[in-house]
Amino acid sequence: MPISLLAVWSLAVRELKRFVRQRNRVFGALAQPLIFWALFGFGLTPSFRAGGTASVDYFEYFFPGTIVLILLFTAIFATISIIDDRNAGFLQSVLVAPVSRTSIVGGKIVGTTILSVAQAALVLAFAPFAGISLGPIEVVGTLLLMSVIAVGLSGLGFAIAWRMDSTQGFHAIMMSCLMPMWFLSGAFFPASGLPLWLRTLVTINPLTYGLAAVRRVMYWHAPALVGDVPPLGVSIIMSVVFAVAMIALSTRVALADERARPAK
Repeated sequence: MPISLLAVWSLAVRELKRFVRQRNRVFGALAQPLIFWALFGFGLTPSFRAGGTASVDYFEYFFPGTIVLILLFTAIFATISIIDDRNAGFLQSVLVAPVSRTSIVGGKIVGTTILSVAQAALVLAFAPFAGISLGPIEVVGTLLLMSVIAVGLSGLGFAIAWRMDSTQGFHAIMMSCLMPMWFLSGAFFPASGLPLWLRTLVTINPLTYGLAAVRRVMYWHAPALVGDVPPLGVSIIMSVVFAVAMIALSTRVALADERARPAK
C-alpha cells in the first residue's frame, strides 16, 4: 500500500499535541524513571561492585538504563492511546478515511519516536550530575541511538496495542513482557556473573544491544568504564534490525486486521 507523508505527519503532530495537553503522561514517562534513578542510585551505590564497572558507582551505572527506561515508558504511554482512540471512535474515523494502514503505522511511530527522544534528551542533560562527561560526539551519537531504540519500542507497542480493546490488558502485557525486557537489558544489573539461563535471556533480549550501544557511545573516550557489554558494531546492527523488524511487525498486524474485516 502507498504511504502518504502528509497523513504520517498529520497523525504525528496530533500525537505531539495530545501529549502536551496530557501532563500526567509527562509525569509518568519522565518523572518516574528519574525517581527510580535517584532512589536506586543513592540506595545501591554503597554496595555496588561489578567487574569492569568497579570504578563506576551505581548512580552512574544506572543513568544509561534510565535513558532507555524513559524511551520504554514513552512508547508504552503513547501506543496505549491506540486503545483509547478505538474506544472513543477516532480510530474508526481514520480507518474509513482515504489513508493507508501504513500511513497510520508511520504516523504513530514517528510521533512516538519524537516524543521519546525529546524526553530522553532532557534527561541526558543530567549526565554531568551522574558523573558522565559528554562531548559533541557522545551527544549526537546517543541521540541517534535513542531514535533507533525508540522506533523499535514504538513499533512493538503498536503491534501489541492494535488488537487490544482494554488498557488493563495492555498494562498486564507491559508488566509481564516489556518491563522484564528492560530489567534483562543490563540496565538494572550487569550481565557478568549471572547464571547461564539468565545470561542467555540477556543475550537474546534486543534491548540489551540498544543499551550496550548507548553505554559505549556515552563512554566513547573512556571505554574501560563500559564493562562487559556487546561490541558497538554488533549492538548497532542488532538495534537497527530490531527497529526494522518492529516496523514490519506493526505494519503486518495493521494490514492483517484490514484483510480480516468482512466486506460490506
